[in-house]
Amino acid sequence: MDFEQSPRVRELSEALTAFMEANVYPNEPVYREQLESQGTRWQSPAIMADLKAKAKAAGLWNLFLPDSDRGAGLRNLDYAPLCEIMGRSPIAPEIFNCSAPDTGNMETIERFGTEDQKRTWLDPLLAGDIRSAFCMTEPGVASSDATNISCRIVRDGDAYVIDGRKWWSSGLGDPHCKILIVMGKSLEEGPKYGRHSMILVEPDTPGIEIKRMLSIFNYDDAPHGHAEVLFDNVRVPAENMLLGEGRGFEIARGRLGPGRIHHCMRSIGKAEMALELMVKRGATREAFGKPLVKLGKNLEVISRARIEINAMRLAVLQAAKAMDVLGNKEARVYVSAVKAMVPWL
Repeated sequence: MDFEQSPRVRELSEALTAFMEANVYPNEPVYREQLESQGTRWQSPAIMADLKAKAKAAGLWNLFLPDSDRGAGLRNLDYAPLCEIMGRSPIAPEIFNCSAPDTGNMETIERFGTEDQKRTWLDPLLAGDIRSAFCMTEPGVASSDATNISCRIVRDGDAYVIDGRKWWSSGLGDPHCKILIVMGKSLEEGPKYGRHSMILVEPDTPGIEIKRMLSIFNYDDAPHGHAEVLFDNVRVPAENMLLGEGRGFEIARGRLGPGRIHHCMRSIGKAEMALELMVKRGATREAFGKPLVKLGKNLEVISRARIEINAMRLAVLQAAKAMDVLGNKEARVYVSAVKAMVPWL
């Protein structure tokens, strides 16, 4: 399978790497300092807006979104090495407007939204003026089987009424979050995968209450975070429905593929960074008269890490190529494989 990069991708990779070295890595401590010193952790540090403006001016903006005039004109395979470079820094994806859950939400609205929905929410998302959240998982059911989702989205005249509780709703802590994509059950009868819907909801709609921000290993992921949120008789205009009632799984199949593989691409970059740090420490720190790398099985650990990263990168590139050639739905086996494989790294 041919994974050779085009001249344009090589040029973008060089520009992205240079931008990271000049602007991103040096400002990681600035970002952390501003986040901790400002009045609340739930506010984007000022340095982020400065870096986003620089990235946009450099043409390193919205590099995802294949098959769309609104994107950079790159395929999933083209985007993979760029996304890997961004993954080397925890703050980089947002700087280039390529962070989750926004990329998945933007692609959803681009693929399945009406022209009015695109003008209202997609255009400001692509401009980096607002951010978004995705509300799917629920605390009361085993949401890994999304047919269990019980949040209700029921038609009532010219509106839909939403009732339910979600959690791990990524992005809801950010004050720039101005739109949610909510998945819920609209129909009691019909095919198993034809009962759920997705709808666009503004977070300041009456009846929405953030119950708490959740932590992972005692880390809150501020200022974006992951929320537990209650929807209590939330009325949303009927025109906010995406694609139509009962078509939520149709949308999910198109959305989750890119979202999952982007996470895998970024994880490869983070693994590369970790390996570089491991090699540097192993070669420069001594114990018992030798560099750490020459003690015990440390050299084998490093070698196995190199082998595993290479193997996982090839699997991710294969999945990206399959998405480009077969489409997101038909490539789901490849995407599922890397989703299971890469986090293990």
